[in-house]
Amino acid sequence: MGRRRRTAAHRAPGFRRADRVAGEVRAALVEVLQAGGVHDPRVTAVTLTAVRVSDDLRHAWIDFVPLGGEGDAAAILEGLEAASGFLRRQIGLRLRLKVLPALHFSVDERIDDAVRLAALLERMEEQRGEDG
Repeated sequence: MGRRRRTAAHRAPGFRRADRVAGEVRAALVEVLQAGGVHDPRVTAVTLTAVRVSDDLRHAWIDFVPLGGEGDAAAILEGLEAASGFLRRQIGLRLRLKVLPALHFSVDERIDDAVRLAALLERMEEQRGEDG
């Protein structure tokens, strides 16, 4: 009797390998960035807001915002893209993966939208207080 292959029906529901790898990629990137491994002056402190990995593990999309909202997001993006090969190698040193994902960086605009919405709601609340 041969071994039975595990199918999607036998796995834990809602738990994909790509999600586990995304968490590991995020942790490895945080480790490298906090250690100051990227020497490009454009790359300042960032917050990684999301890491998504394709099902075939060949691509990773990393969303970030400048830490504290300070810094030029476009310049940081250019620096991260320039350092993507170095960062990919560093991930390879920290994780045991057959295929290292290509890294694709983007500025997370959702944070800016949330800040604007919070400011708008605060202004509306102040106006309501003045009227009432």
